[in-house]
Amino acid sequence: MDADQTLMILIDRVAQRDEVALKALYDLTSGKLYGLALRVLGKNEWAEDALQDTFLQVWRTAPDYRASLSPPMAWLGLIVRSRSLDLLRRRKADREHLRDEIDDHMADTLEGDSPNPMDTSLASQQAWALHQCLGRLENKQREVVSLAYLRDLSHGELSEQLKLPLGTVKTWIRRGLDQLRVCMGRFA
Repeated sequence: MDADQTLMILIDRVAQRDEVALKALYDLTSGKLYGLALRVLGKNEWAEDALQDTFLQVWRTAPDYRASLSPPMAWLGLIVRSRSLDLLRRRKADREHLRDEIDDHMADTLEGDSPNPMDTSLASQQAWALHQCLGRLENKQREVVSLAYLRDLSHGELSEQLKLPLGTVKTWIRRGLDQLRVCMGRFA
């Protein structure tokens, strides 16, 4: 008698609620089925859970098994794969639910108008980088860019205040901003 015939006989006996046959079926197939569950799930305890669910499913659905439709190991493999994927979905849903709870709790705990430490650190790093980049501009260029953005002066107001032609002010600002963009890109 070949392996498939042995498994089919055991499945038939399980369909008749033969617990000894279920144990024999388990002993013959659990190693391969556990390996399949482990490949799908990646964790030993999850694979063990999937294997247990598989044999509960076999106990319930053995009367529905048709050897003409599927070899016994293929049928068992399909069940263990299905149980494993169900387990993965449940675990993922549990993790998402837990993550949502943690996010809600953290949002309640951290809500406020004050910047968080990460924002403060990032702003500090960006300010340092901007200071370094401004220091690389020529003096007049740095002065024009600083006045334009720190004092919010228009090109025309800068031209009047610095007694420079309007075209020169615009050129210095454009070139200064281009140099700042390239320099800040290195720090990003």
